[in-house]
Amino acid sequence: MPLQIIRQDITRVNCDAIVNAANETLLGGGGVDGAIHRAAGPELLRECRGLGGCRTGEAKLTGGYRLPCNYVIHTVGPVWHGGGYGEREKLISCYRNSLELAKAHGCESVAFPLISAGAYGYPKDQALRVAVDTISAFLTENEMLVYLVIFGRQDYQIGSKLFADISSFIDDNYADAHTDLRLEQLRSARYASAAMHMLQEADDREEAALLPEEAETAVPAPKARPEKQKKLRKTMGGLFRRKESVPAAEAIPSPAAACPPFAPAVPSMAELPLKAYLEQIDESFSQMLLRKIDEAGMTDAQCYKKANIDRKLFSKIRSDPAYRPSKPTVLAFAIALELPLEETRDMLMKAGFALSHSSRFDLIVEYFIQKRNYNVFEINEALFAFDQCLLGG
Repeated sequence: MPLQIIRQDITRVNCDAIVNAANETLLGGGGVDGAIHRAAGPELLRECRGLGGCRTGEAKLTGGYRLPCNYVIHTVGPVWHGGGYGEREKLISCYRNSLELAKAHGCESVAFPLISAGAYGYPKDQALRVAVDTISAFLTENEMLVYLVIFGRQDYQIGSKLFADISSFIDDNYADAHTDLRLEQLRSARYASAAMHMLQEADDREEAALLPEEAETAVPAPKARPEKQKKLRKTMGGLFRRKESVPAAEAIPSPAAACPPFAPAVPSMAELPLKAYLEQIDESFSQMLLRKIDEAGMTDAQCYKKANIDRKLFSKIRSDPAYRPSKPTVLAFAIALELPLEETRDMLMKAGFALSHSSRFDLIVEYFIQKRNYNVFEINEALFAFDQCLLGG
């Protein structure tokens, strides 16, 4: 995916360039700056001495030397003084100038630390917001793989209110999911009882249908046929092992209520011409995706960039009607297309997946869809904060 948030030591990231959160002298220091100089070796310091320093918000490039990268891009972040001294604009310049420098030197991948969020005191949640917004804006116009490298959990924070809201949403729905199994068992038991009731009524109707003379000579049949009961017990998975499985206080639904109609994953015939209806039933995931892109009036590039999807992966999906995507990839496209929850479920169903309230990953994505926040990068910030995999591919 074009923007990945990863937990790693930046000096070990294998990419074309890594970004150093340097000081104005470029002669090394503490934190990320010191770690990069130590890993690169003394050759890096010798080159930096000839650069004449670097001003806040600007960026300069050197070789990578002993690091697993071709280049080191040195940028100087702002020191936090409360936010009223142009700190945000200078931090944006750090990311933008570093990305432009990487692009100018033909870099296809670059790794950033969270600039200014350490000793320089920039609030971590605000530093993260600037980083993600600036990088994602660059990626809408450029093809590059960008890593945002977080060394430890303490270095990564999203907004406290957002974190609390998502936590509350998870708690409310995740807890409910643990009662779903018991509710489903009760529901199945009620449905099975209703089916037995229907069987009993069918037997009664058969008895009532006997001619009078046949009724006088016929051997009375038992009201419930044991062989049918045995077959039904086996089919229903042994739901009748305990009579108490259906609480006496619960009313048994009517047969019609016990068998609600199936909700199709495509529009009904009343909503579409017959030919279009049949085509949508038979279409694959990739065919459905391409149709949705056309219906949204988007270009392919607009869609896969907004979905945080790599161009090469999108080309595979487009060229192979039978392509089987991962769940994060499906959801990324649903987010890019700004699909409501039901249409998101339909798209997942095409790929063989479903949303579950027993999955924190699913709940976090559902939270953002319900809030109509379709920014895949903000969703990924939250997913990373909750130790979940990210959207995209």
